Amino acid sequence: MSETATRIWWVRHGPTHEKTFVGWRDVPADLSDRAKLARLNAALPEGADLVSSDLSRCVQTAGELQASRRLLPAEPGLREFDFGAWDGLGFDAVSERDPVLSRRFWDEPGDVRAPEGESWNDVDARVSAALARLLEGDTGQDLIVVAHFGVILTQLARCHRHTIMTALSHKIEPLSITRIDLGPDGPKAERINFEV
Repeated sequence: MSETATRIWWVRHGPTHEKTFVGWRDVPADLSDRAKLARLNAALPEGADLVSSDLSRCVQTAGELQASRRLLPAEPGLREFDFGAWDGLGFDAVSERDPVLSRRFWDEPGDVRAPEGESWNDVDARVSAALARLLEGDTGQDLIVVAHFGVILTQLARCHRHTIMTALSHKIEPLSITRIDLGPDGPKAERINFEV
């Protein structure tokens, strides 16, 4: 990485309107709010590289932002948490199914995994490795990444003064921007959940 800060513009995909856990289940985004998409497009840097998770809600959102940007191949490493057996279940159903584990999953984030799924540390390692691949040979430019709520939170937790629990306290709304600058002193959150 260069001595010049690289600006990562994390964009959460468009809304899915799901009321259940949505991880690797491929749910489409609602991109009917054309005015909001236009404002989002205008708020992002022109000429930047653009990449997304390979799940359709991110691929669709990235397609709406392509305009004057170079769209890179979708990156599976940027997928949301794999919630395993919980995917598609509501929070009450998960609590009923796995009362102790589900509480630990949120209260002790780190190595606690959803059944047949991933832990916070699993996702952090996967996403960080994907980002490192994307930034190979980086020259301090802008990169727009269309990803998921949990993915963005893992990267916020890597920023100075952000613990996992602090990161979990943030809202990351659909079609919002969270900008993290990667400089010589490490990652720094410049903007969190900016809604256009």
